[in-house]
Amino acid sequence: MPKARITKDMVIDAAFQVTRVEGAENVNARTVSQKLGCSTQPVMYHFSKIEDMKRAVYAKLDRFHAEYLMNVNPKEDVMLGIGLNYIRFAVEEPNLFRFLFQSGFVAENSLLEMIDSKELEPVISAMQEAMGLDMEQTKKVFLTLAMFVHGYASIIANNSLEFDENVVSVHLEQVYRGAILAIREEENEKAI
Repeated sequence: MPKARITKDMVIDAAFQVTRVEGAENVNARTVSQKLGCSTQPVMYHFSKIEDMKRAVYAKLDRFHAEYLMNVNPKEDVMLGIGLNYIRFAVEEPNLFRFLFQSGFVAENSLLEMIDSKELEPVISAMQEAMGLDMEQTKKVFLTLAMFVHGYASIIANNSLEFDENVVSVHLEQVYRGAILAIREEENEKAI
């Protein structure tokens, strides 16, 4: 009986699962091959360098995270829902969160590069529509919220803070409203 062919996607999926459960630092040919139930040869055939496998896992994770963020309850304000989802992701998937945001694999070097990235377009567009601001104003609000939400999520993902959704929701609402008020105040000052 011929052995099942191990595809590149199967290797990426297995490496994703290792990252999810054990952390990206434990992704190697041995752990991935164990997850697949095969020797290390098929893993190394598709990825001669573990760094390349991690980059492929990172790309899959980036798409997974974007879908997770956009799964907002229709009863929630879109921006607040996205912010809460970002923090929930850190609570539910701390290893994936750490790999995505604290591993050095991120393609952008700054928040300004990130905000203009193709992957973030759906989030920024949803925010703009929900807030009724122009794109530049939306990006300013996003940057304010991103700093706050990422800080909260990072602290939680590293087990330094317990997640209380009600408390986080109140804080997020305050930052959100404050950022919008600051943008509108800035526009009023320009008009004078």
